[in-house]
Amino acid sequence: MSWLWAIIVGFVLGLIAKAILPGKQHQPLWLTTLMGIIGSVAGNAVAGWIGVADTRGIDWTRHLLQLAGAVLFVFLGEMAYKAMRGGSRRMT
Repeated sequence: MSWLWAIIVGFVLGLIAKAILPGKQHQPLWLTTLMGIIGSVAGNAVAGWIGVADTRGIDWTRHLLQLAGAVLFVFLGEMAYKAMRGGSRRMT
């Protein structure tokens, strides 16, 4: 069941990260979800390192770190996708 939650959280965080980033992103939905999952895991790791992974109540700091990781990895995924697809070609 934890894999299902990872996919759902990665999907949601990936979409939020895509909305936060300026401009239009061209990466497919599966790549956005994958980058959201990776960003979420990275955010959890950082939260563990700084000691805020398990607190009483809602872990707002951990969730913000997950979102920041998702934004970073969605951005990096977009850059890699553009590079693989021929740079910044204009779509007509």
